[in-house]
Amino acid sequence: MPEVLFDRYYRYEELTRVLRDCAAQFPQLVALESIGKSYEGREIWLLAVTNRETGEAAEKPALWVDGNIHATELAASSACLYLLQFLLKHYGSDAEIARCLDTRAFYICPRANPDGAELALADSPKFIRSGTRIYPHRDRLREGLVSEDIDGDGRILMMRIPDANGAWKVSADDPRLMVPREPAETGGEYYRLLPEGRIENYDGALIPANPPPEGLDFNRNFPSKWRQEYEQHGAGPYPASESEVRSLVQFIADRPNITGAVAFHTMSGVLLRPYSYQSDDEFPVEDFRTYSAIAAKGTQLTDYPAISVFHDFRSNPKEHLTGAFDDWMYEGQGVFAWTVEIWSPMRQAGIADYHYIDWFRQHSLEDDFKMLRWNDEQLNGQGYVDWYSFEHPQLGPIELGGWNELYTWRNPPTKLLEAEVARFPRWLVWHLLISPRLEICETLVVPLGQDAYHIRLVVQNTGWLPTYIAKKALEKKLVSGCLASIQLPAGATLIAGKPQENLGQLEGRNNKPSAPTWHICDPTEDRAKVEWVVRSPAGGTAVLEVRHDRAGTVRATVKLG
Repeated sequence: MPEVLFDRYYRYEELTRVLRDCAAQFPQLVALESIGKSYEGREIWLLAVTNRETGEAAEKPALWVDGNIHATELAASSACLYLLQFLLKHYGSDAEIARCLDTRAFYICPRANPDGAELALADSPKFIRSGTRIYPHRDRLREGLVSEDIDGDGRILMMRIPDANGAWKVSADDPRLMVPREPAETGGEYYRLLPEGRIENYDGALIPANPPPEGLDFNRNFPSKWRQEYEQHGAGPYPASESEVRSLVQFIADRPNITGAVAFHTMSGVLLRPYSYQSDDEFPVEDFRTYSAIAAKGTQLTDYPAISVFHDFRSNPKEHLTGAFDDWMYEGQGVFAWTVEIWSPMRQAGIADYHYIDWFRQHSLEDDFKMLRWNDEQLNGQGYVDWYSFEHPQLGPIELGGWNELYTWRNPPTKLLEAEVARFPRWLVWHLLISPRLEICETLVVPLGQDAYHIRLVVQNTGWLPTYIAKKALEKKLVSGCLASIQLPAGATLIAGKPQENLGQLEGRNNKPSAPTWHICDPTEDRAKVEWVVRSPAGGTAVLEVRHDRAGTVRATVKLG
């Protein structure tokens, strides 16, 4: 097994080496390919993980898993790597993993945004939302605060600037902690807090906010409900305009065998599901119930709550998000998709029952003390940096300090990384194993005399989900039925039946009651039958095949004579 370490975050070249080593050592299980290039020309790597001796990935139900589409969300790549290692490590010893890779496939894209991640991981880091292309204003005059590592220590902290009109003061209980100045308070020592950085075109008086010129948000660039920049910040000039997003969209659209999707992000410690832009009332009832069942299993296996973006994860209840990946996968592809927000430092510190978004706007002072105690006791003081003096080239004497955001808030500290990403593989394997799967139930050949044969083939869906996955897929006509075909031996003719026949969709076992009652009826909606009459004077063999884009392909060979 190639050495994959989870006490660090991999830069692009190291990540590429790890993926190539895995593919080289496990060629029967891993196929590595590039599905496109980033804006700066880096390959976007994709691993198809399945037992190729039992069939290629394209002929099996598959689960899409990606990470790190947002630049600083590095633990998302680690979660993908941990899944890969988990599958390879346990394939030979774990019956559930073996069944999963023998009958199904994973498509894993560990780093959907290699350019942005490389900036975050640089010796002198830079934090942007997604890609490095300048957008939306290519020639905008930059003035104001530019966040960067001004003292060259590899961190971007906070600046504490003495200011009589500042909004912050030092806590009387812990000098490290900055607390808000009371609304009517005067006469104290006050500070202005800003991200570490320099001021472009500084006039000695004003420090305006200066968002990075790289204003794209790849998770607003997907085709579902895409809106222009004036309505949805970061959306890009048109749907899938960015090469990173377009590469994902094209790959997924070309592989109708994808039956579900999980996109890893950070942070909050939650499993997010659609919709981002409308209420749960808009779901088909059956789809909402299926989402709820998958959510319950996800919470059981990961200890993360499962919530709706629209109802529970918006900073402004009067605004909504569009162009998100999971919305596109559900609305545009008709499969159940999730955004997993890895890591909750608040939960680590013992803060319970907090709101994932509103906490950042307002929370109790006791929460801050809990966070500092967690830093002192569990992180050995490495997460929060005591304030220290620094001579700023423009502002003069200031102090730097505060939370080391990249490796405490946006991502787990490396000592806690492996334990956090280890939560997910069992749920991902389960999520794939619930996918529909075609299996042959019966083949029958009955001689009719005069070199004629009656052939019957019965197939069934042995998966929990129906072959169409979601009612949304049927509503939007996104999926075709099971297609049965027969290949005759030389000299044979088809007397009755069709060379190809659409058998329709096969139901699964989802949306069944939790217990049997007197009115239960369990018809064979999971099965389909096809029959032919063949005349074959020379005997031989016929090849029967049934395939479904999402449920896989099955074949049987029958002897005639």
